[in-house]
Amino acid sequence: MESKVIEALGSIPVADLSYTEWINVGMALKAEGYDCSVWDDWSKQDSRYHPGECERKWRSFRGDGVKGGTVVQMAMDRGWQYYGADAALDWDAEIEADGDESPAPPAPKVTMPQVWEPGKELIQYLQTLFKPDDKVAYVTNDVWQDEDGKWVPSKGNFDRTAEQLIAGIRKHPNDLGAVLGDYKPDAGAWIRFNPVDGTGVKNDNVTRFQYALVESDTLSVDEQYAAYLKMELPIACLVHSGGKSLHAIVHVDAHDLTEYRQRVEYLYGFLNKHGVQVDTQNKNPSRLSRMPGVTRNGNRQYLVATNIGRKSWADWLDYAEGVSDDLPDIVNLADYKDNPPTLPEELVCGILRCGHKMLISGSSKAGKSFLLMELCIAISEGAKWLGFQCRKGRVLYVNLEIDPSSCIMRFMKIYEAMGMDPKHMDDIEIWNLRGHAVPLNELVPKLIRKVSGRNFDAVVIDPIYKVITGDENNASEMGAFCNQFDKICTETGCAAIYCHHHSKGAQGAKKAMDRASGSGVFARDPDAQLDMIQLELTDDLKNNVRDGNATAWRLESSLREFENIQPVNFWFEYPLHKLDTTGDLAKCGAEGSPQANLQKSSKYTTADERKDSILNAYDACMIDPPVTVTAMAEYIGITERCVRDRLKEMKDVFWCKGGVVGRIDDKRKNG
Repeated sequence: MESKVIEALGSIPVADLSYTEWINVGMALKAEGYDCSVWDDWSKQDSRYHPGECERKWRSFRGDGVKGGTVVQMAMDRGWQYYGADAALDWDAEIEADGDESPAPPAPKVTMPQVWEPGKELIQYLQTLFKPDDKVAYVTNDVWQDEDGKWVPSKGNFDRTAEQLIAGIRKHPNDLGAVLGDYKPDAGAWIRFNPVDGTGVKNDNVTRFQYALVESDTLSVDEQYAAYLKMELPIACLVHSGGKSLHAIVHVDAHDLTEYRQRVEYLYGFLNKHGVQVDTQNKNPSRLSRMPGVTRNGNRQYLVATNIGRKSWADWLDYAEGVSDDLPDIVNLADYKDNPPTLPEELVCGILRCGHKMLISGSSKAGKSFLLMELCIAISEGAKWLGFQCRKGRVLYVNLEIDPSSCIMRFMKIYEAMGMDPKHMDDIEIWNLRGHAVPLNELVPKLIRKVSGRNFDAVVIDPIYKVITGDENNASEMGAFCNQFDKICTETGCAAIYCHHHSKGAQGAKKAMDRASGSGVFARDPDAQLDMIQLELTDDLKNNVRDGNATAWRLESSLREFENIQPVNFWFEYPLHKLDTTGDLAKCGAEGSPQANLQKSSKYTTADERKDSILNAYDACMIDPPVTVTAMAEYIGITERCVRDRLKEMKDVFWCKGGVVGRIDDKRKNG
């Protein structure tokens, strides 16, 4: 007896419904577990019906609360009644199948045809899988028994077309042996589901790689059937083997053998992942399958269904990728009202949480590698880094740039300069990849395998220009590049810490997050961005610097999880960065900033000093030609007008046209 939903549906004239009501019917049917074909067949009664529209809409339904009660209510509004009804159902009521208190529809079952028509079944099979002029390979009497008594098929026949076979079967519908040759009742018969060229039955003889065989005998026949329907496999023919399995002839629609194998691997992997253990011996396109219309040990090999599930490989792949997208579930905020989630612990207090991303940007030769090594030591020892307390943990330092021996010695020197007892040096591990660097998307899977199960808290990658992929000025390409850091965090639970260089020119006039070279994605992607910029020392500080090689720096932040830090001023005295405890550096401006330019106001007052400033700026900007007045002005930290005035003083050395600057000697050399 049909379910009440189907009974109700039959009383609803589809032509009378609005578009919204028609959509609600489809949603309700899907919510109750019915196949799209039910909605499609019902919709065909309307002149507005368009082939394929139901399937497209069906795929977009995601369970929006419309259930079977909607269909029942629509029917009742039109005068329909069902047996045993003593009250109208609510819109959201669950509809029970007849005699079953469960709201779910009964599980599908495989039923053997009551009328046994072998010839008709085989003709339907051939017409479904083959074109009239396709040559069909099959095995009936060409069989032998192995030492275990199992019947094994041989090459069989392969030189007749589907049209010829169908014509013969129509003449002898109840005597397939007269057409195909008598088969052994104990063995049954086999057929190859892809056409061949008529000269053999190997993979090389296959002329169209359209179908693959799916067989599983770990589940019951009914469980197999239910699984295939649930996964919407694009099954052209489903055959009961006469044993304990179904043979599903599934669309793969491949262009060649290579693509066929790739698609079969994907198909089998999908099924195994979703609980259906597939017989992997059936991968070949020339594989034999059980022929419908014959018996085997007294059991029928019969055709269960044709053309069920999705219509093609491409159609099914859309479904499969939707099921296997591995994306997180949508959550409801109200679920966390009384049970808020626990935030990850802070790895660097006030700056970075465990499992998050941090970028350190700075100019070349700013000592970024030393700063990262100091951070590794601070994490391993549970110490402070630039005044910020670090949670004790384990760190993997991925060295992409420095000679392995030099890298190790740097760590030793930093430990010594910090005056720290290396109690937990064994919590720092180094992966030296200088000379072995590969693009980050290739490196990350290897890194994840290296880190897996080793309880690291942070992975430091130094520097990223060695593994960058794509154009660093292209936002979409850099977005894809930065996604690799997300993968590190998500799959390992580690914080990902990395460094990048500044763009050319003075940076003091820019915001901290805009100084990194290339696309703004670099600064906006990480959870924490720290930028270090060099300071212009006042004359008094220059005279009082203890170490003539010491440089002064300021650390600024752009943080997602915390309030931005107050700028931190520090010295870099090889091999260590040391906090400015006197407050003197607070008076200094960053290179190129208005404050620094004021400090420079008394500079370059003589002709020689002005000449040297232009020569130095031109040489520095030649790193990334063409040299422009704007770039030279940023480098020196003066206005463009001042640069133009100084270029006029040196008109025998430089030319300037349209804001581009060049040397006169170079122009003469090039003609």
